[in-house]
Amino acid sequence: MKRQVRKAVFPVAGLGTRFLPATKASPKEMLPIVDKPLIQYAVEEAVAAGVDTLIFIIGRTKNAIADHFDKAYELEAELEARHKTDLLKVVRGIVPNGVECVYIRQAEALGLGHAVLCARPAVGEEPFAVILADDLIEESRQEGGVMSQMTRHFNKYQCSILGVERVPITESDKYGIVHPLPFATRLSNVDGIIEKPKPEKAPSDLAVVGRYILTSRIFDLLTNIPRGAGNEIQLTDGIAALLNEEQVLAYEFTGRRHDCGNKLGYLVATVEYGLRHPELGEQFQAYLQSYGCQFGDFTRPVED
Repeated sequence: MKRQVRKAVFPVAGLGTRFLPATKASPKEMLPIVDKPLIQYAVEEAVAAGVDTLIFIIGRTKNAIADHFDKAYELEAELEARHKTDLLKVVRGIVPNGVECVYIRQAEALGLGHAVLCARPAVGEEPFAVILADDLIEESRQEGGVMSQMTRHFNKYQCSILGVERVPITESDKYGIVHPLPFATRLSNVDGIIEKPKPEKAPSDLAVVGRYILTSRIFDLLTNIPRGAGNEIQLTDGIAALLNEEQVLAYEFTGRRHDCGNKLGYLVATVEYGLRHPELGEQFQAYLQSYGCQFGDFTRPVED
């Protein structure tokens, strides 16, 4: 019987120091892109891919995330009393019916691998997705969201899959870089993976970004690997160990990625999503054009 990806893990316990002071009291994943926080875009991508259990790995300052996905009785009552049915529908649709939210406290920030390991009690023996909300990826008009693309390949090949994209080799020291072997269209067998190699030591220009589908075997490996860079449990090291036991594929997804883990990427995403916003797009474009801005492809849907 083929396994399906029904659970997604969202590691959201980081401190978000790049965005201080904005993230002093509010999680970086709650930073808005126009009118939705980053974490909601990530959740919508997961739900569209068939995920029905959302597992948030949170820290002690991340209560706002749980509040966002919780039912807001007072707000709903107020909107209903004022007959604001459109907004009421938006609020009630943040978590669709049939989707469950699970919150697990990461008591100590010991790296992405440790955050994923914290999800083990909720994941069990099932395959699962890992989505980093910092990487906001626009969905493809033809192929859908990245996680939908990846789950289709998982349904076929039944193995771990890493979302990758090509980056300038001069930026290899910012990513985990895979050593790919040809497998199928936009798919490679992962023969090795190196965390943040210098350009001269990078095995390719294919960088792992914030999308993963992993088998439950990763949990045993993360439990036993020594701490790596930064004295943390690195997910990359766990995946490197997984390569010795199972097939792992790298998938070059379709969709434009915005690195919202840095201020420039966040600002670019805000502008591009603002230009495409169904209510504000035209007015926002006119405002920017008053400053002589030229847009080119920015206002177009993502091409396939």
